[in-house]
Amino acid sequence: MKNFSNYKDFSTKENLHFESKAVHGALGTEPITGAVSMPIFQSVTFRHPELGNSTGFDYSRLENPTRQELERTMAILEGGIKGFAFSSGQAANMSVYSLLNVGDHIIMSDDIYGGTHRIVNDVFGKYGIEHTSVDLADLDAVKAAIKPNTKMIFIETPTNPVMKVADIAELSKIAKSIGALTVVDNTFLTPYFQKPLSLGADIVTHSSTKYLGGHNDTISGIVVVKDNEEIVNKIKVHMKSHGSQLAPMDSWLLLRGIKTLHLRMERHNENAYKVAHWLRTQQKVKKVYYVGFEDHRDYAVTKKQTTGFGGMISFTVDSFETVKKILKNVDMVMFAESLGGTETLITYPTTQTHEDTPKHLKEELGITDCFLRLSVGIENVDDIIADLDRAINS
Repeated sequence: MKNFSNYKDFSTKENLHFESKAVHGALGTEPITGAVSMPIFQSVTFRHPELGNSTGFDYSRLENPTRQELERTMAILEGGIKGFAFSSGQAANMSVYSLLNVGDHIIMSDDIYGGTHRIVNDVFGKYGIEHTSVDLADLDAVKAAIKPNTKMIFIETPTNPVMKVADIAELSKIAKSIGALTVVDNTFLTPYFQKPLSLGADIVTHSSTKYLGGHNDTISGIVVVKDNEEIVNKIKVHMKSHGSQLAPMDSWLLLRGIKTLHLRMERHNENAYKVAHWLRTQQKVKKVYYVGFEDHRDYAVTKKQTTGFGGMISFTVDSFETVKKILKNVDMVMFAESLGGTETLITYPTTQTHEDTPKHLKEELGITDCFLRLSVGIENVDDIIADLDRAINS
């Protein structure tokens, strides 16, 4: 029996579109039994035929058939040479930041997920790794932030939760000019709407808990490397040493979710567009953050590098009292953390997703006590709007 990676990718068939690759994955079927759904290989260890001869699978911390199928599928969808599946989005980002050495410097989005800020500031900061937070849409500000020891530009686009958009191609050019890596968190748009590696990025990360899984039933993270074998080997060592790989059952859940990614993303996109425009008509809503508005500051960049706007919206209301009323009164829409699932979720970033972001930075970005984030699900959009209408205006 050969390691499954020796079998021909289903994706090598000519003229397959994204949707077909997402449905069929890397192998199309499990090669030994012909199982249409990749089995859950819930095994810690694998039997060797004889000394010096391995099936290609030795120990699940190193390699597992179910996880391998997921990793190869994600590499295909993102257009990289190697994918890695981690136990969470945070674990995925930890592996990327572990590529840095003591004294290195990172330039990163000023508006970024609070957990990512915590990794850079609290975890890697104590090891002498420096960072500068800037508005990555301002290329002059990015250039001004460059230091002799800058080794990475970490991009979140659209940003969480203020929905800024960064020009991946231009930032990748800047990074390459100084010998730095470009890393893009592609959680919000997924490879269905945005392909950072084709725009010049070196690495893509995901909190695949979100849209890739899509059903709020598994926590996971993904890293895909474009074409650098040295980076691939370093991340392999990180995963092997830290033991942060994704379990077989969770890998299977993610594979199952990816099969409907294109269908769900289209519905998220369609619903969010309608909800965002409706929110703008509401008297108690003071500002709506949504990349699909033609008057969004970065709309031209969005149209240049993506094929959709995604399902994420943030908005501010007239008072903290309105916030409390909305969060208490939503019914079908659920007050809960996370995003990207089939259900519409509303979140209070200042004390939930961005609790660890410094107060002064939250204030500068507009993440106030009147700020809410909405992950628009795939329910009937009229029901979503009706529920928000009742919660805001009743």
